[in-house]
Amino acid sequence: MKSMLLLLILLGVVSGRRSQLLKGLPATTTVEENAAAGVSVYTFNVTVSPLSSEGVAIPTIVNSNPLTKAFDIEPKGDLEYRVVTTGNPVLDYETMPKSFDLQIFVEDTTGRTDLNILTVQVTDKNERPVFRGNMAIQTVAIYVLEGTPPECIYQVDAADPENAELNYSLLPAPVPFLVLESGAIFSTKELDYEKDPHCYFLNITVTDPDGLSSSKTVTINIININDERPYFTTKQRVYRIPEEQSPGTVVANITAKDPDDENSSSRLFYSIQSSDQYFSINPSTGVLHVTGRIDRDAFPLRLHPNISVIVRVEDSPSGGHAREMEITIIIDDINDNPPGCNPSTFRKEANENMTAGTFLLGLRNYCKDIDVDPSNNRFNFTGLSGFGSNNFALESTVSGRLVMTESIDLENPANLGIEVYSLTVRVQDIACPNYSNIIYIYIRIKPVNEFFPVFSNLSYEFNVPEITKVGSSIGRVNARDKDWPSSVITYSIVAGGGSRDYTNIFWISPTKGDVKILARLDYETTQKHILTVRASDQEKTATASVTVNVLEVNDEEPVCSPNFYSFQIPVSLAVGTNINGFRIECQDRDSDPRSFRYFVNEGNVNNHFTFSPSAGSNTSRLILASRFDYDSGLDTNWIYRLRVYITDDNLLSARDKATYLIKTGTVTLSIRVIPNPTTVIATTPGFTVVTKRENLYSESAWYVPFVITLGSLLLLGLLGYLGFLLATWVHTRCPPAGKADSAPLINAPEKKKPKKEVVVTMTKLNTVFDGEARDPVTGKMYEFNTRSGARRWKKSNEPLQLEPAVQVTPSATDDSGQGTDRVEAPSQKKPSEKRKEPTAETKAAAKPLAGQSETSGQDGLRLQKQKEESEDRGLSSSAPQGRY
Repeated sequence: MKSMLLLLILLGVVSGRRSQLLKGLPATTTVEENAAAGVSVYTFNVTVSPLSSEGVAIPTIVNSNPLTKAFDIEPKGDLEYRVVTTGNPVLDYETMPKSFDLQIFVEDTTGRTDLNILTVQVTDKNERPVFRGNMAIQTVAIYVLEGTPPECIYQVDAADPENAELNYSLLPAPVPFLVLESGAIFSTKELDYEKDPHCYFLNITVTDPDGLSSSKTVTINIININDERPYFTTKQRVYRIPEEQSPGTVVANITAKDPDDENSSSRLFYSIQSSDQYFSINPSTGVLHVTGRIDRDAFPLRLHPNISVIVRVEDSPSGGHAREMEITIIIDDINDNPPGCNPSTFRKEANENMTAGTFLLGLRNYCKDIDVDPSNNRFNFTGLSGFGSNNFALESTVSGRLVMTESIDLENPANLGIEVYSLTVRVQDIACPNYSNIIYIYIRIKPVNEFFPVFSNLSYEFNVPEITKVGSSIGRVNARDKDWPSSVITYSIVAGGGSRDYTNIFWISPTKGDVKILARLDYETTQKHILTVRASDQEKTATASVTVNVLEVNDEEPVCSPNFYSFQIPVSLAVGTNINGFRIECQDRDSDPRSFRYFVNEGNVNNHFTFSPSAGSNTSRLILASRFDYDSGLDTNWIYRLRVYITDDNLLSARDKATYLIKTGTVTLSIRVIPNPTTVIATTPGFTVVTKRENLYSESAWYVPFVITLGSLLLLGLLGYLGFLLATWVHTRCPPAGKADSAPLINAPEKKKPKKEVVVTMTKLNTVFDGEARDPVTGKMYEFNTRSGARRWKKSNEPLQLEPAVQVTPSATDDSGQGTDRVEAPSQKKPSEKRKEPTAETKAAAKPLAGQSETSGQDGLRLQKQKEESEDRGLSSSAPQGRY
């Protein structure tokens, strides 16, 4: 808006309508710096044109150079105006322009205008110094830690508008602070919060060279720090309490102060430095109280009743100042323990019939009161009571000596059965509250051995059969004495009871008195034994005689000679023959020779054997009672094992045999029946080639063929390897010949083998397969002849029996005229028959074989022999060792 006004004024001036309306302008004037608002700077008048009826408008400052709002125009009256300061901004000679050109414009109602310049020059004026920084806008508060050494605590910032040098000063003077010419405030000593004022108010004055000054107040606050040790206010150092105080009982109230907290309650922390098991302290209040049991009578308080406790007070939980104080707590003894006895139960022994007044027990030697104070540990013995207490007494209540008042006899009916007396004695404190304990006393009356043992009989007699088993009881002896309680009687044999073979035949139970036998009794040797038995109660003894009568019993077995015999008899032995003249002779130590009876109990198949005489003699012969019949198959056993029994009951009746003891002797006989040399039985024809071989194979020697086979294979391998090496060497040394040498040779005529004459003789044999065994390879059963070694596979469910056999005896003659071996096997025939020559049928059967061609005969015989040999090898490898 002012720009538009200024433009209009210029246009008016240019257009020539400018008039002289401002009277006294242009002009130059002055004004002091820092002039307040409303100060008149210059006065001028405005002239009015005669043509103007309403006057002129108020003049205005349309522009200034430099621009400012520090001036304004106010009317003064009657067209008189003045230029005044506005105070915004305040004129400053040092910081603002020194001169201002004000363009004043005026216009009347007729449109005439005038524009003039008023130059205002600002003049310099001496101003007061001014504070800068915080001090210019507020009161400065300074905080200083107590104990800080003298140093600069604040720097005053002030300036003079005329840049003159300033002078600093402070009031009041007697303060531990000073201000330097540079305006730095220094402390002059270490400040102590507890001794010095907590706050200082300093009046800082700054003055320029003309004496103008400015002042500000500075507040200095002293900050309290933790630099003082707390101290105890409690003066008492020794405390006394009784023992056995309950936990939580207050012992002392420890108090302390901290100089740093003089005007307020101190925040202190209490603790116990010494390791103490009896007391603890409240960390906040300092109250010392009991935490554990305090027993004045136990160690170490028994010897040292004073407890030293070091209490520590700190003004910080960690790292603060602390002070320690030692207090002593004296523990007083009280009567809190009853008198005690160790042991509290006594067991004493006293012999019966002990005289009155005999000392038994001194109780004071075993009892005590552990209270420390002598006034609390005195006691008495009172109140003797219990079963049988009238027999005992205490000499005095102080000594506690227990004595007998009268003698005790256990055998007396009044005391019978009373062996132990139970007494009680009370041991009691003399001081209140009269604690007490009970002592238990058991007095055993020890029996005295006054009487000798007495047997129930002066002598004992026992009748014992001689066959009584060893260890059996044959009788009992008994002894007692009159002592009470009854003494333990032990029995022993001190004499008798021996024999020629045994030192001790009898044994007696030490506690029961049972007599037992240790060895077999023999009536034939000794008929009576006399023993001396002693009874003892460990101190006194008595003896008695014991007679043992041995009763005769048939307890001896017949003993025969020989008791074993083995022999062979021919199958054709005549009936009634004393076999090989065999007889047995028997003896019995407790039987008459006529009491013997002989019979074969086992093995007498078909009753072929008997004894003569069969009874009434101590000698008997073995007789063949019946002939053997193997041809019809009645007899099949060739070996008889007879078990002969010889009893000694021949003279007893049938009724006595049921009740009397009968003894039996045994004799074992082995009889082998020898068949006749040959026996031909016309049965179903068959051919059996029998090769007699003795089998030497043992199952336990299985490794023999294995080793032989392995060795053979290794030897063959070695020979083959050597042959290979030899062929290789020959091939390398002798190269092959040329084609001319490789022509085939003329075939040489083959040599004919010498012809052999084969004579086949066929003989029927009766082969007896009297044994059987199991092949260890195949597991099959086979039969064999024990004499010839002939074998055959056994058919299932077929018993041993006679088999027809035909022996084929090949006879081959080579060119040298020597013949092959002839193998024969004996066969059985009836005893009455003799060996027969081959029959006509056998010869006729052999002729066609002889009539065959030589080549075919040899081939057939070779095949037949190979077949036979393979069968023989199979049987031979599986035959058992030995013969049946």
